[in-house]
Amino acid sequence: MHPNVSQGCQGGCATCSDYNGCLSCKPRLFFVLERIGMKQIGVCLSSCPSGYYGTRYPDINKCTKCKADCDTCFNKNFCTKCKSGFYLHLGKCLDNCPEGLEANNHTMECVSIVHCEASEWSPWGPCTKKGKTCGFKRGTETRVREITQHPSAKGNLCPPTSETRKCTVQRKKCQKGEREPNIDTSEVSGFSEINELGKKGRERKRKKLNKEESKDAIPDNKGLEPSRETPEQRENKQQQKKRKVQDKQQKSVSVSTVH
Repeated sequence: MHPNVSQGCQGGCATCSDYNGCLSCKPRLFFVLERIGMKQIGVCLSSCPSGYYGTRYPDINKCTKCKADCDTCFNKNFCTKCKSGFYLHLGKCLDNCPEGLEANNHTMECVSIVHCEASEWSPWGPCTKKGKTCGFKRGTETRVREITQHPSAKGNLCPPTSETRKCTVQRKKCQKGEREPNIDTSEVSGFSEINELGKKGRERKRKKLNKEESKDAIPDNKGLEPSRETPEQRENKQQQKKRKVQDKQQKSVSVSTVH
């Protein structure tokens, strides 16, 4: 035995030296070289560290470093996890995924492209018009379907989930309070805003009609003289009438005297 080799080693070493550490390992342990600065030290471990794979030989169990782009591996030709910037596919670490596959940035693997899938159409709903099912002859009816599989990043987009078409029904008279059943207006985008705009429009129209009616009710006094008289004007008119009567009487007396 070499004078620098010792059999009284610790840490799972079968043989060792003061300068190189473990030279061989006890049964079932893996021998691996660890770099400390410019120096390599032999170490015996129960399993290989990350970035290495283990191989068992008759005389030694050895840990070998994975390829440069591989973070963990099963052997030198099969990687199980790639380093940052690479995507795993069939044991290989690739810069880009092959045709027909797409990169999953969460698992850093190349996966199959998933396309959107939808259920079958529901039956057509009742024929309606402005939220009512009565009081009209022509309206619209709607059917819906659900998305059963959402697409991946490169998958086909989902189709529309509702479809509307025109319909014709036999006109029937609406009963009091009869409307389309089960209408959830909270799920209709912009329903409250549209309803509010309709209210404002009806209010403006009502004010306009009231204004026109008030205008028509005012009498047209254009061209008429004001009929107001002051007390002095009435007294002057009465005195003028008296003087006219007196003048007529005097003329009558003068005529009688001459004859």
